[in-house]
Amino acid sequence: MSVEGAPKADRIDGTGLNVVVVAGTWHETISEGLIAGAQRALDAAGATHALVRVPGSFELPVVAKAALDRGADAVVALGVIIRGGTPHFEYVSSAATDGLTRVALDTGKPVGFGVLTTDDEQQGLDRAGLADSMEDKGAEAAEAALATAAVLRDLR
Repeated sequence: MSVEGAPKADRIDGTGLNVVVVAGTWHETISEGLIAGAQRALDAAGATHALVRVPGSFELPVVAKAALDRGADAVVALGVIIRGGTPHFEYVSSAATDGLTRVALDTGKPVGFGVLTTDDEQQGLDRAGLADSMEDKGAEAAEAALATAAVLRDLR
């Protein structure tokens, strides 16, 4: 895992932005870490936010679209997909990625992508923003969504 090259995040002013965190329920410890990281970043930026839980990563796009259609300025999509011995990993990973991309383009609103696609559970724990994690992908996804929402706000 490499964090080299990651951009330095400037403080993002999320005042007035309404963000919905949409999170899958698989791999609870990792998911809860991702959610906590996203919520910390959103609180630090002053954005209002709500949490919506979905069964898994496959369901993220449809709920993300519904949240954006109902007025959210951005969505942070969080999920955990761990490789197994069947092609299920590729199908779910592809569906979540393609679906969330389509939601962002169709709505013209940002979707922070915090869907972990890992080979094993330890890789997820290393990225979950827990006390002993090396990375905080939930916070990174929230910061990306906020930064993009701020750019779009300034362009409009």
